[in-house]
Amino acid sequence: MKEQEITKVVREGYAKIAQKGSSYFAPASSCCESSDLGEDITRRIGYTDEELKSVPEGANLGLGCGNPTALASLREGETVLDLGAGGGFDCFLAANKVGKKGKVIGVDMTPEMLDRARENARKGSFKNVDFRLGEIENLPVADDSVDVIISNCVINLSPDKTRVFQEAFRVLKPQGKLMVSDIVLMKELPNFIRDSLDAYVGCISGAMLKDHYVGAIRKAGFHEIKILDEKPFPAESSVNDPTLHRILESLNIPMEEVERNLRSVVSITVTAEKGKE
Repeated sequence: MKEQEITKVVREGYAKIAQKGSSYFAPASSCCESSDLGEDITRRIGYTDEELKSVPEGANLGLGCGNPTALASLREGETVLDLGAGGGFDCFLAANKVGKKGKVIGVDMTPEMLDRARENARKGSFKNVDFRLGEIENLPVADDSVDVIISNCVINLSPDKTRVFQEAFRVLKPQGKLMVSDIVLMKELPNFIRDSLDAYVGCISGAMLKDHYVGAIRKAGFHEIKILDEKPFPAESSVNDPTLHRILESLNIPMEEVERNLRSVVSITVTAEKGKE
């Protein structure tokens, strides 16, 4: 798959999510059921009921695979950057932690997501959050200007992950911290999954091998790289997608084979630091 094609499909897929207001893999249902599903997913990956209640309704789309804000030890007055802000969920949680003296920047390449996030910020009266249109491979953020970078299940969607970590390193202040939850692979996926654009939008086929992912962070210049959490990716989330079902049926691939391969997909939370200059 070409990088431009991947970016186009991902942008279109997440524009639909922004308009629909639920996870890409949420089954067809009423808006209330979709909201309940999103909250259930979010609880399972480590968010508390208190955190869910502290953000505007509509900010949580059930798209994460971890809780980077809980592990980032954010402090009052810090500047935080969220790569792939979506509806603003993690941005608002971070904003509550850094307070009025702090600032949160959310970058997303999907205009529809930004519209949703900005409306959520208005509803929640968040004055210290700035949502910016941009690609995480080319961040609209100044050099050495951010204390902490967070990201939740987004970098796997980039066709150039090495570039993403280089950009993260550029915008972090000396001794700044990276805290990322993402999807990685324990072994390579077969071509029928790797070549599926729907599986790419669903955070599966674009994932890197775990060792390569950590290697890309190290190559960008980071040190003190640690994996704080690792858990199996819930295969039931992906195999319930009706679009993916149609693709698999057309290729005559048994669902059992898909489920077997998805066992090699895991979610991790990684932390890393930018050294002194």
